[in-house]
Amino acid sequence: MKFPAAIALLLVLLAAGCGDAGSPHAATAAPSGTKAPAPPRPEAILFFGTITEGPGVDLTEAYPVLIRQQVDARHLPYVVVNAGLRGETTAGGRSRVGEVLRQRSVRVFVLGLGGNDGPRGLSLQATRRNLQAIVDTVRRHAPHASILFAGMPVPAVRGPAYTADFNKLYTETARYNHAVFIPLPTTSKRGRASTTPAGIKTSAFTAWQRIAPLLSGPRSADSPAPPR
Repeated sequence: MKFPAAIALLLVLLAAGCGDAGSPHAATAAPSGTKAPAPPRPEAILFFGTITEGPGVDLTEAYPVLIRQQVDARHLPYVVVNAGLRGETTAGGRSRVGEVLRQRSVRVFVLGLGGNDGPRGLSLQATRRNLQAIVDTVRRHAPHASILFAGMPVPAVRGPAYTADFNKLYTETARYNHAVFIPLPTTSKRGRASTTPAGIKTSAFTAWQRIAPLLSGPRSADSPAPPR
């Protein structure tokens, strides 16, 4: 009678094995040495340029910091990145924007360069070409990103005619690329742009009013390509 008992035991073991294999709750061992995939990095609101500068402006009062406060207060899933360099020209920005864009996914790109071009000897034609090249690079690396132009304070060393031509160039380039233009607030003296803490705060508030609608709903690939 030992033989039938052995057969019975074998049948029981086989039945148990088949039940585990077909069970939807059966655990599968993870391969040794594998790691869980890292969570996706949040998209960035990226500030590129010298728009955080200004006499008397502390880092805690900088343009990107004020925008980050708005993002954090609303618990929005975006990171605010200040990719600006003090004293940079549009030529310098053109040379490094591609590398900056390769480092993260960008939802909103805020461009604020050009104020240092005149004092460094760059012509308005060179400034226009560099700004357009930066925009074209953004379109290639982050085709769904919304682009905003932040108004730039222009030093008065080149005279009022240069200032007027620069402001015209900047607004024209923004319009040509279907980008939003964010003017800096002006002081009462000769209409010059204000880069005081109060002026930067006002400008950041204006920028947030334009950035916030771009952060809800689907990614904004709606902007048509600029005419050629």
